[in-house]
Amino acid sequence: MLLNDLKMIKPEKVDVAILTKNSERMLEKCLFSVYENVPVNKLIVVDGYSIDSTIEILRKFQQKYGNVKIIRTHGTRGYARQIAIKHVETEWFMFVDSDVVLCKNWFKKALRLIREDVGAIWGMEVWSTFLRERRSILELFMRVNMKVFEQRGGTHDILIRKDALKGIKIPWQLHTYEDAYIKDWIVRSGFRVIPTYDPYCIHYRPEKAWTIKGSIEIAAGDLPHAVKRPQLIAAYAIFTGVVMRQIFIKKTKLKEF
Repeated sequence: MLLNDLKMIKPEKVDVAILTKNSERMLEKCLFSVYENVPVNKLIVVDGYSIDSTIEILRKFQQKYGNVKIIRTHGTRGYARQIAIKHVETEWFMFVDSDVVLCKNWFKKALRLIREDVGAIWGMEVWSTFLRERRSILELFMRVNMKVFEQRGGTHDILIRKDALKGIKIPWQLHTYEDAYIKDWIVRSGFRVIPTYDPYCIHYRPEKAWTIKGSIEIAAGDLPHAVKRPQLIAAYAIFTGVVMRQIFIKKTKLKEF
């Protein structure tokens, strides 16, 4: 392939879309990692009327970079992602969750995987608690998480070709599994979706995710969709075991303290 052809395929700058709602906990660290590791054309933020310091954090980045677009709306994640897609101007764009930190050189690593038939590249999502785990447990988690993505997709850190979403209308009622709808659309449009272990992101899940009640609530929200994809049930069972183990370790340490 000629050098000029490669330049046409591989973007120099991309829009980055983030959904926020009271996201102050990790938003600043997330955005620092985005601007350090992705050539941002425009940061598109769809905000669900945050009442914490989310908007102030975004304004700080607007003052520094001058390319932040904030759209405030009510609705589900599916509705918010559809709005974000509507405002994308670049040939490729990213979805990044507001509570993740991208690895060093995320974009450069993803570029190596772009081909004419590739519609999206997803970077592995590693839960922050696993940074302190044994390597064998981390590797098990990543293998299971890869299987989960193959079934339902993910938008933690994903680079998407805009043409691969041409004509998409995400069902407005999807508050979860809108990522599965996006992945399936890309594949049905004739493109490949590439999951990879590197680049990756570190996911700083909210504290409630590490409680029994919070885990049950998350599982209950996913279950109606997961039953349509039976292979996910086994993966989620492993995830539940992992969460229970983390909760046990945390309680043990608190007792020792």
